[in-house]
Amino acid sequence: MSSKYNKTEGTFTRRELLANLLKTATVAASVGVAGYLFYSNEPVRKKKEQIYTFGNYREGISGAYPQMVIVHGREPYKMLQAALQRLGGIGRFIKNGERVLIKPNAGWDRQPELAATTNPYLVSAMVRLCLDAGAAEVWVTDATINDPYRCFERTQIGPEAERAGGKVKVSKESDFVLTDLKGEVLKVWPVSKFYHQVDRVINMPIVKQHSLSGCTIAMKNWYGVLGGKRNRLHQNIHISIADLAQAIRPTLTIVDAIRVLRHNGPTGGSLSDVSVENTIIAGTDEVALDSYALRFLDIKVEDVPFLEIGEKRGLGIRNWGSLHYEEIQIS
Repeated sequence: MSSKYNKTEGTFTRRELLANLLKTATVAASVGVAGYLFYSNEPVRKKKEQIYTFGNYREGISGAYPQMVIVHGREPYKMLQAALQRLGGIGRFIKNGERVLIKPNAGWDRQPELAATTNPYLVSAMVRLCLDAGAAEVWVTDATINDPYRCFERTQIGPEAERAGGKVKVSKESDFVLTDLKGEVLKVWPVSKFYHQVDRVINMPIVKQHSLSGCTIAMKNWYGVLGGKRNRLHQNIHISIADLAQAIRPTLTIVDAIRVLRHNGPTGGSLSDVSVENTIIAGTDEVALDSYALRFLDIKVEDVPFLEIGEKRGLGIRNWGSLHYEEIQIS
């Protein structure tokens, strides 16, 4: 399937993507897109610049279904399909004609086997299912740490999403707009404009150990919406994670625990850091999803401060076992 990426919308063909890798190597020696987005000072606010807020990505979702579904299996598409069926079907979350944004963890220039980024076949399965449900467009985006062109290509998230009919959105400097996050630490901050142009948002993190926050799963994955001097937030990392999870309430969250980065996260780099768990966890309570997924990292729930903060703010519950949940095994 040929690429249809449009530069004016922050998207690129694979041929252009590869060409940009060469250009980026030169640019990175001076300033570079990634360098500006993640290590510069906060941008100076322009006169009369619009301040955005996040939309209600859960509007119209109702019904008495399990709040969390755990699926064990070996084929990402079948696993995702089974999870969504238990949650009421993809049509419960995605309506005909809607524009959908999928937010994987694509932040690192790593091969899929190293488990630093979301499984590309799980992402492509989500793209296909959204389109089958009648979505007008499905966008896939992340504000990556490493060069975005290399990240989307090396992780295979870009090619697989495109093959499934999705559009990869690579954020340029001009694609970040000031957004009121209404948080304790995060007030007004530059956020990718793509989140303000869609009807639904699906969070698709991978389970990883993290050197600063202990873990990065669903709640921490929202760091990938931010521009600006993101490393400043590390001083209050647990509060900032809770701020983001409070500001962005996704339509649905699918946690990838097919391969798990147990050590040396979030970047990894060795297969010895990875365990194969062949599991996905789906639902809308990100506190509960994160709490369940900690088992793959041998981390106790009480040792992750942002989960306690999130629970106190009413974002979800850490005692996931008290939820209405289902756990299934598929062949």
